[in-house]
Amino acid sequence: MLRLSKKADYALMAMKHLAQRVDAGASSAREIAEAYDIPVELMAKVLQRLARRGLLVSHQGTRGGYALARAAAQISVADVIQAVEGPLAVTACSTDTEQCDQYSKCNVRDPLWRIKDRILTALSACTISEMAADTVPAAPVSIVRRTPAAAPAAPGPER
Repeated sequence: MLRLSKKADYALMAMKHLAQRVDAGASSAREIAEAYDIPVELMAKVLQRLARRGLLVSHQGTRGGYALARAAAQISVADVIQAVEGPLAVTACSTDTEQCDQYSKCNVRDPLWRIKDRILTALSACTISEMAADTVPAAPVSIVRRTPAAAPAAPGPER
């Protein structure tokens, strides 16, 4: 199951918070952490990482804090997750550095890589602006209809 880490959750929460308060100026790590009952030290580390990756700008001073580095509509959920977690991976061999004993004979590696690409595409299509407005578009749903196999013929009277 694909599951985001707490750091990724907190990063998305902070980005949504900042997007909803873009006119209010910068927000401190303490302010954001207290609003969502997150340890201040952890929130500060997450915000620092987002700032190092260019998603936030940091302002010093008494009115300082963090603000979005660009418009929320220009920041994707994938940008945030990858800033905190690194490249998206669904298998150990998703990165160039990882290899397993089954690498040369693996029959699911390539299909799983394609699934990873689809997940990344979906995360890239959703912006922080959409999250802030609670207008995240629903994923298209494909309905697979299974036709029941023909029922076996009822046994007839033996002749």
